[in-house]
Amino acid sequence: MVEVGDRLLGYATDPNVRSKGASGGLVTAVLAAALEKGLVEGVVILKRIDEYEAVPVITDDVQEVLSSGGSMHAVPVNLAKYVVGKKVAMPGKPCDVRGVIEQAKRNSVDLSNTYIVGLNCGGSMHPVLTKEMLIKMYEIDPEDVVGEEIEKGKLIFKTKSGEEKSIPIDKLEEEGYGRRESCRYCDVKIPVSADLACGNWGVIGELAGSATFCEVMNEKGKLLLDTAIEAGYVEVRPADEKSISIREKVNSAMLKLGGEWKEKVFDEIPDKDRLKYYIDQFADCIDCGACKEVCPACSCGPDSKCTMFHNLADNYKMSMYHMVRLLHLSDSCIGCGQCADVCPVDIPVTTIFRRFANPAQKKRNYVPGMDLKRPPFLEVMLK
Repeated sequence: MVEVGDRLLGYATDPNVRSKGASGGLVTAVLAAALEKGLVEGVVILKRIDEYEAVPVITDDVQEVLSSGGSMHAVPVNLAKYVVGKKVAMPGKPCDVRGVIEQAKRNSVDLSNTYIVGLNCGGSMHPVLTKEMLIKMYEIDPEDVVGEEIEKGKLIFKTKSGEEKSIPIDKLEEEGYGRRESCRYCDVKIPVSADLACGNWGVIGELAGSATFCEVMNEKGKLLLDTAIEAGYVEVRPADEKSISIREKVNSAMLKLGGEWKEKVFDEIPDKDRLKYYIDQFADCIDCGACKEVCPACSCGPDSKCTMFHNLADNYKMSMYHMVRLLHLSDSCIGCGQCADVCPVDIPVTTIFRRFANPAQKKRNYVPGMDLKRPPFLEVMLK
């Protein structure tokens, strides 16, 4: 039996799951055990098409869960809106987890029926740019790639021939490749608001590459891990002080780098130019609404204020759609990057919304998606 607060090293007992899954397959095994033992009715997985494309699905097939293991840094989808309808478990990057928390604050998700296995995240990548990067920087045919990993500040790709090539992420980003911009300035790397917080940071020695560092964050996390252990799906042992220290050092280094990127991206705009900045940024908008559809923090339906107040016949310098959303998301934008990913005219939507939200959230010492203790500040102010 494990306890809340335990920091452990673990791995899947099935050799195939352990070798295929990222960092020893513990996350895959925990999700499969939860499904097999009836703790949940479904598991959210990414159904892999290739190394650059996957489709989120909710499955009740244990074997499908077991076959879904492996890192997919080039598939930057957010899973928050797939937690619907029944008792489910899901893996999630910090931004996935924060999206679920924001949905729960708005009564769109029942957290008592939702189990989240969080994944440490140093960043994800655009699939199209990743293919271009492989050809130009790695001199690898994208179709030859069978796996990838981020380790010690390097992005590593494995090919069908067994070859591995790695390049420092800093070098890739100097050339315009590597992580998505929203990932570079992200300030949450370990998913402490999940039920379990898992990753390879702090796994050293003989277990490096074949085990997961797992922190039990709450009672649901304890239940998830106890279920997997009792079912014989995983084995765990306490993490030693060295492993714990290394994990903290990696996290601190990633946060420091994120802070540096934040200063670069969000250079100060004089007050007299702020309105012009937002008008100019949204000038090419074609009113497709894709940014709203994918936003993991937005729980509004079709009759939301941003759409009700907006009319294509209006000739405002900036549409009511964007003005309302800038205000509406100022207390909930988590900077996941989904809106920028889907914009058909390449407006840097995430950066624009984060620029608007940053000062409001900083002033109130509010970080969205971290827990249910503090309600959205706009909700409090309007009551």
